[in-house]
Amino acid sequence: MGDPSAPVLAAERRCGGAPEADAPAKAPSVVPTRSAPAERLPTTVLWALPPVAVLALVFLYPLALVVQESLAPGAYADVFGSESFREALVTTVWLAVGSTVGCLVLGFALALIIAFVPFPGGKAVSKFIDVFLSFPSFLITLALLFLYGTVGIGNGLWTDLTGAETGPFQFLTTPWGVLLAEITYFTPFVMRPLLAAFSQMETAQLEVASSLGAKPMRIIRQVILPEALPALAAGGSLVLVMCLNEFGIVLFTGAKGVTTLPMLVYGKAILESDYAAACVVAVVNVAISVGLYGLYRVVSRRVGA
Repeated sequence: MGDPSAPVLAAERRCGGAPEADAPAKAPSVVPTRSAPAERLPTTVLWALPPVAVLALVFLYPLALVVQESLAPGAYADVFGSESFREALVTTVWLAVGSTVGCLVLGFALALIIAFVPFPGGKAVSKFIDVFLSFPSFLITLALLFLYGTVGIGNGLWTDLTGAETGPFQFLTTPWGVLLAEITYFTPFVMRPLLAAFSQMETAQLEVASSLGAKPMRIIRQVILPEALPALAAGGSLVLVMCLNEFGIVLFTGAKGVTTLPMLVYGKAILESDYAAACVVAVVNVAISVGLYGLYRVVSRRVGA
């Protein structure tokens, strides 16, 4: 008796519906294609070349010249052994640290008021902070000179009222005047990230803490401050690096005996024409700034900021 399925198989063979039993199976053909990253790589490199070339021409090449000039024989030994360099380094560090601490305290307090204390004109004040960030540093220093300078408004009113020859405001030409000017100018750089962080906070947390009987200082310490720490770290590190490299404020206050590293670079290069010593001080200043930035990056990654 024949196989009943033979006619069906034969029909399928004729119509091409099924492969013949004795025909070897064909391997699927593979069409070679290039990967997408390999196609995009030349284009990416071409687009990256112009900015890299501009960066190398504008920044890396002058920086390399400064480093090369600083490698003059005996330049580092002479600069590190000088009393003026050590005094400038100490002055730069304590002014930068003091200004950063002042900006953090004042900026945190002002940001709290603007963000959580409703008062007329709060939005206008917040917008003014954005505009304040675009002001040059010497403009703020000139404003303080008009107010507290030797011939400023404050001393002028005092002499007019009392008949004295000089007024009581003589601190602007001292290190404390530089500190005041830097805190005044750099505080908005701390407030801006704080206001952005406060705008993302859930007000329900504050309402729950208040309903549980927490006092305002406890709410600030246990609820608001932990949320603001990343913003404080970012703003504080930015202010610290900028204060280390600040030149205009120190120059325009005319503070006697206040010599920072940028002022020392200016004095060595322009006044003394000692370019090798100026380049050494500049390299030290850059190394401190880059080192602080690298430290901030390491710490922020470890704490998950």
